[in-house]
Amino acid sequence: MAEKINLWEIDKKLQKELDASRYHHTLGVMFTAASLAMVWGVSLEQAQLAGLLHDCAKCIPNEKKISMCRKHQVPVTEFELDHPFLIHAKLGAYLAGKKYGIEDPEILDAITWHTTGKPEMSKLEMIIYIADYIEPQRDKAPRLDEIRRLAFADLEECMYQILSDSMNYLSSNPEDLDKKTEEAYEYYRELHDSRKSEVKK
Repeated sequence: MAEKINLWEIDKKLQKELDASRYHHTLGVMFTAASLAMVWGVSLEQAQLAGLLHDCAKCIPNEKKISMCRKHQVPVTEFELDHPFLIHAKLGAYLAGKKYGIEDPEILDAITWHTTGKPEMSKLEMIIYIADYIEPQRDKAPRLDEIRRLAFADLEECMYQILSDSMNYLSSNPEDLDKKTEEAYEYYRELHDSRKSEVKK
């Protein structure tokens, strides 16, 4: 990055934009992302900044999210308009750049894809997606202990397991399934299956 970003200056600004529970979740994601970055050889600064800002648009009311995207030409799909809780990721990437001064495209991409995932994610993108799922205050998802251990052992396999659980959960409400999540699942499922077949040889 061209110049050093002051993490704690951003933190002070961000506290004013989030409610207490979302802010505490955000800190959990930032510290979890930093821990994963240490294991996987990813920049600590990138991981902390992406973790800190991943939900920076989360507490904006849905109608305002939509109007902000229209005003600033942030592209949204028909599916996202019908499921506006998804919009915070794309809008968050926009705000990370415009409001918080983040120019690093790798950080902005990690914020963009932290909710749906996508095929062929970078290490940083996977770290933010996974950190959002496993941070210490999360307690609703199945198999969390197993998935938390896996995050520090195999990022791609961890992505597959999370996406597999997400697909199982969404299968009862297929109208809530985003196409990108489906594509991400197919990509990581194929990777999982190909590794299994390699082991058997």
